[in-house]
Amino acid sequence: MAKVCFILVVTTVVVVVLGFAASTVHGQGTRLGFYRAKCPNAESIVRSTVQSHFRKDPTIAPGLLRMHSHDCFVRGCDASVLLDGPDSERTAVPNLTLKGFEVIDDAKSQLEDACPGVVSCADILALAARDSVVLTGGLRWEVPTGRRDGRISLVSEVNLPSFSDSIEVQKEKFRVVGLDTHDLVTLAGSHTIGTASCRFFSYRLYNFTTATKSGADPTINPSLVGRLRELCPEDGDGSNRVELDIGSPEKFDLSFYSNLRRGGGILESDQKLWNDDSTRPTVRHYLGSRILRGRSTFKVEFGKSMVKMSNIDVKTGIEGEIRRVCSEVN
Repeated sequence: MAKVCFILVVTTVVVVVLGFAASTVHGQGTRLGFYRAKCPNAESIVRSTVQSHFRKDPTIAPGLLRMHSHDCFVRGCDASVLLDGPDSERTAVPNLTLKGFEVIDDAKSQLEDACPGVVSCADILALAARDSVVLTGGLRWEVPTGRRDGRISLVSEVNLPSFSDSIEVQKEKFRVVGLDTHDLVTLAGSHTIGTASCRFFSYRLYNFTTATKSGADPTINPSLVGRLRELCPEDGDGSNRVELDIGSPEKFDLSFYSNLRRGGGILESDQKLWNDDSTRPTVRHYLGSRILRGRSTFKVEFGKSMVKMSNIDVKTGIEGEIRRVCSEVN
């Protein structure tokens, strides 16, 4: 089984200062410093918890980032993906491989001890995603908080962007939640860390087309096909995992986009970002941008797009609740 090793990258932490008030994104009521009075150590508790788990298992970083994304695309960023149950979002096929639930539970337990009934699971998830990016070499951005937790989680409502979606379908799934093409290309950059199961892309390696002698997807770099077939044999069960950013899977950097330019996108939906005329310019922009003191245009823009995503249909004020346990409603 393929294993991906992560290392802790020590970088200078740079705060991304956004050019708009976080509380105005999508007209929602989140804001910076929401817990300053009622739970001043909230962010530091989440950060130290993520750091502690990361030291033991670095793969929780992409896991938490992915979990936050999967949460926001269904019912908005209300921690509905954390709710357990026979017909909950967690039972949907794309969510069966989510990891990091224990990190959120650990942080929640500590926060309940420090500030009972104050910090939502939805905010913990948003903060943990940001802290995961920082631990792998990305830039720190300010996370507006004040989300409340939802009470509904239904597997029937899960319609996430998929590994085989066309660019038009991807753009539509982003559009309906208020995100644009720029956000699509930018947030796909989260695949610079993490892995994917062979079952999500091995169909590209065998009998994909009769136009090539190998039968592989012709958009895959031919030099990569043999390596991927070794990792994902045709008669395998599809459970082996392959790094999404071959060559630099442990660092939050630009190599994911460089790979797309060379036909090295592992997921079909990722490779299409380079092949499509509407998304290629943004990839080229990131690859051609100047890097100064670790601040690439991509890293800065990623923080901005994450703030937009993390404010999708959030519950604030008297909506929802503050769960005592993240996996169940009060």
